Amino acid sequence: PHDSTLIPYITAFLCSNVAFSFLQVLNPTLNFQVGNVSSLPICLHPETEKNIGEIASSCIQLSRTDWDSFETSWDFQSLPVLHHRDANSLLLSQELADTECQNRFARMKELEEENNRLFIAAYRLDDEMSPDIPVAQITLYLPDRTNDIQRLISYAIGCTMGRYSLDKPGLIYAHNGNEGFEQSRYKTFRADDDGIIPLLESDWGIRDDAANRVFEFISLAWPKERLDENLKLIADSLAPTNGEQPKDTIRRYLATVFYKHHLSMYKKRPIYWLFSSGKQRAFQCLVYLHRYNEGTLARMRTEYVIPLMGKMTARLEHLQGPPEQKGAGGEIAATSAVTVKRKLEKERDNIKKQLAELQAFDEKLRHYADLRIKLDLDDGVKVNYGKFSDPDIGDILAEVKAICGTKDED
Repeated sequence: PHDSTLIPYITAFLCSNVAFSFLQVLNPTLNFQVGNVSSLPICLHPETEKNIGEIASSCIQLSRTDWDSFETSWDFQSLPVLHHRDANSLLLSQELADTECQNRFARMKELEEENNRLFIAAYRLDDEMSPDIPVAQITLYLPDRTNDIQRLISYAIGCTMGRYSLDKPGLIYAHNGNEGFEQSRYKTFRADDDGIIPLLESDWGIRDDAANRVFEFISLAWPKERLDENLKLIADSLAPTNGEQPKDTIRRYLATVFYKHHLSMYKKRPIYWLFSSGKQRAFQCLVYLHRYNEGTLARMRTEYVIPLMGKMTARLEHLQGPPEQKGAGGEIAATSAVTVKRKLEKERDNIKKQLAELQAFDEKLRHYADLRIKLDLDDGVKVNYGKFSDPDIGDILAEVKAICGTKDED
């Protein structure tokens, strides 16, 4: 065959069950070696060369389209569900995206089995093997509602950070130090002003809190009048607890699960970094790696941490009264219902723990903010993430060991 068709032909052969059967004979172990592949007998049939080449090209295109639907692809443009925003509801959009995905999967299975048939016939093995392929061997993505919703939330956070935009497909901002960041690129959905997104389990009235921004994103990506319906669909896909309202489910997911999903998606090399006060999660926020600059930590402290301490202190006083009253006033003392009183007392105790944690975090944050740490993106995530970890001061980032490893591993 001509050089232009030889590579697709060989690729198609190596992906056939004929080649796999030969390899099992050549090396019946767990791993195949280069020598095993080079020893495979290639049977060239000019009459099927064109058909096999077309099959290979089609399979490659299907695989590329599938891979590019994930934001970890260099050529990622947008989520499949957002290609169908004109369907007026998230459910209808997702169902159309699911159908596309299933059709692509079915077409790949059909092509691979046709590829097998051609090679089985070429090697005259019709009585020895079947061209059929088990569904589990097709590596393209199949719809999974929970995973698809998690991908949607990830994209919404990306738009909030300014990495993506509802106005234009593909990567929008991934430079260094927030330089060249232009808010004008985000007209439909406003990108965050500083790339600092709080992840809080309680709604403390912060406008650019992650949960509030996700709600806003959904209300702008689809008709606003369908917002409650769309948020319920999202929440139902995130394992809500009994009696939990959709917004509370989404907020809880963002505060407790989102970062684990992000670490898994980016193989422990995150692009959004989670700054955390500690186990009580009194304060958490995401910072976009590419928008971080020397003033980010100082802004985090003055615009978010210190005001949050004020809000918590005010709520604590509302619950138990001013300090000089020593618990004699406040909402708890004024409540006679036992169940309500216990609930308020539990809230009071939680806020006390969170305030103590937040005050300790503020001290650490002030230390790191004064250092005005610079990032060098050429050093990679692991090195830069470690700049915010000091055994004498303590960590202000979450999952340091998972991302940076230990000294023994180094």
